[in-house]
Amino acid sequence: MLNFTHFQYIGADAEKFLQGQVTVNIAKLDHHTFQATAICDLKGRIHFGLWLRRQSAELIDIVIAQDLADEFAAHVKKFGAFSKATLSLANSIYPTVVDGQASFSEQENQVINLEDWQKIAIENGQAWITKETSHLFQPQELRLHQRSGVDYDKGCYLGQEIVARLWFKAKPKHWLHLIQGQGETPKAAEQLNHDVQVVNSLSIDNGWIALVTAKPEALTELDITVLDLPEALNGDVARPK
Repeated sequence: MLNFTHFQYIGADAEKFLQGQVTVNIAKLDHHTFQATAICDLKGRIHFGLWLRRQSAELIDIVIAQDLADEFAAHVKKFGAFSKATLSLANSIYPTVVDGQASFSEQENQVINLEDWQKIAIENGQAWITKETSHLFQPQELRLHQRSGVDYDKGCYLGQEIVARLWFKAKPKHWLHLIQGQGETPKAAEQLNHDVQVVNSLSIDNGWIALVTAKPEALTELDITVLDLPEALNGDVARPK
C-alpha cells in the first residue's frame, strides 16, 4: 500500500546540499506548496522521487514514498556527511488536493482518501516513484520538466550531465501517457509490451487507469484507450527547436 514519509532537512547547509542533489532549483521554491522533483542516479534515472517545500534556506520539507524512506535517509547520511544539516522525521503528512493537484498537508481536516489522491495524481500526470520503480525512468520520460520539476539552468547535481544531454542534444524514446483498460490491473514497473512500461496504476470501476512510459506507436498494439493528459503535459517532451 502506498504511504508517505515526511522529513525535514534543517541546518546552515540544507539548501546548499540539496541543490547538489535534486533536479529542481531549491532557491526558487516557496513555503506554500510542495514541488515534485527527483534525485537521479549516475545514469540519469530517478533514484528517489521527492516533493519539496522550502520554508527557508535552512529548513526544507521533504516527502517521499515510505518504502524508500530508509534508503533515502542512508543516501543523505552518506552524501551529506560533512554538511551542516540534519535529516529528521517530521510531523505526519496527509494526502490532499491543492488547486486540483495531488499534494500534501499536515492538517488532518484537509486529508482525502488515498485512492482519490492516486486517481487525481494519475489523471493529472503526476507520476510518483516507489521502490518498484526506482532507477527505471529518466525525469524527462515522466514529463517532470513540464511540471517545473527540472531546472536546466541550475548547477550540477547527480546525473545532471545525462539529463542535460537528453534535453539539449536528443529526446527520450519513451515518454509519459495516460491509459485506461479492462481486466486485471497492471502493477508498477510491469511491461505491457516491449515499449510500454507501467509507472503508476489504480483499479477503478469497470477497469483501471495507469500512467505508462511508451513509444506512442506501441500503444496501438494494446487493447487500451489512450486518454488526454492536462494540456501542459500533452505536448512533445523534447526541447522546442
